[in-house]
Amino acid sequence: MTREWLLSEQPASRRQARLGQAYRTWLSFRGNWLAMVGLGIVIALVVVAAFADVIAPHDPVVGGDLRTARLLPPGADGYLLGTDDLARDIFSRVVHGARLTLLVVTLVAVIATPIGLLVGTTSGYFGGWVDTILMRITDIFLAFPRLILALAFVAALGPGIENAIIAIAITSWPPYARLARAETLTVRGSDYIAAVKLQGAGPVRIIWGHIVPLCLSSVVIRVTLDMAGIILTAAGLGFLGLGAQPPQPEWGAMVAAGRHFLIDQWWVATIPGIAIFVVSLGFNLLGDGLRDVLDPKGRK
Repeated sequence: MTREWLLSEQPASRRQARLGQAYRTWLSFRGNWLAMVGLGIVIALVVVAAFADVIAPHDPVVGGDLRTARLLPPGADGYLLGTDDLARDIFSRVVHGARLTLLVVTLVAVIATPIGLLVGTTSGYFGGWVDTILMRITDIFLAFPRLILALAFVAALGPGIENAIIAIAITSWPPYARLARAETLTVRGSDYIAAVKLQGAGPVRIIWGHIVPLCLSSVVIRVTLDMAGIILTAAGLGFLGLGAQPPQPEWGAMVAAGRHFLIDQWWVATIPGIAIFVVSLGFNLLGDGLRDVLDPKGRK
């Protein structure tokens, strides 16, 4: 009965219509098994980050005896994925590193998405000199590779996970602004917006109350697809020593610390590298699935 109520072609209320549309979207998304794999990876990341203290069997910062527990291979003496050069459990560090990774992608998305939406919708709605100025600023940011620009900002702000998040967020908003501007240009002259103007709505209400919701699905898809790039940028900054600082268990910094032992003790650098790869792949698969179900222009 619930399924029939949700799939009704003649909903009796707005609530039923919204829930029915959400259920149809979920059914479409569920039919894409790669997207479900991506969703599973992302959910696993969230669960691991939330319960890292329970899952990790050892302290991620304090190591064991350097004489007996240094650079142990996976499975030795109760260390599931081995130990690093300071006798710290790699599995525990990877688990706690999930928290830093989730923190970075969440904060970057929270900071960069509103900035991109504000710049893009304002530029597309007003046009003229406002559009010219805002888009030229956007072009300046887009002219530089994201990692190079993030390196410049971190060099100016100083190393640290907080400054790395700020730097990545500053370099992440331009694509969202471009996308929001394009969406705004397609709807600003529509009868729907004209009717809102006739009701006396001002520019701020029109932009945030009517245009931004129309742009949101496309921007969410782009943000999800960009999560992998954000993770790689954060790992790159950590690898160069400009992101999370020791002894924080950040995956990029772990790869950097393990590169000196790559030949004989391969697990020190390889395991956090695999974690970066799997999580990045999960966000890419999830983003592709969301694009298929949320973007009408991308449907076959």
